[in-house]
Amino acid sequence: LHQNAPNPTPGQTALGFYLPTRQRARLAMYDVTGREVAVLAEGTLEAGWHEASWEGTDGSGRPVANGVYFARLEGEGSAAVRKTVLLP
Repeated sequence: LHQNAPNPTPGQTALGFYLPTRQRARLAMYDVTGREVAVLAEGTLEAGWHEASWEGTDGSGRPVANGVYFARLEGEGSAAVRKTVLLP
């Protein structure tokens, strides 16, 4: 999982990640309390480079509060986390 850009972000940000093999993977955003905010990618994904975007919204499309959020990528046997800051 690569660091998102831009970061800090005023809203929309891109998150890139690489999977070495075809596998089940899940990319989600979490707030500082550990509550899941939105799922950006989930399912069996092909090997290679992937990109997802987060618009500063929850799973229902409502804007979330400004602050610190964490992107977590879970794959087969591994996980990675990156921090992002959502600004006004």
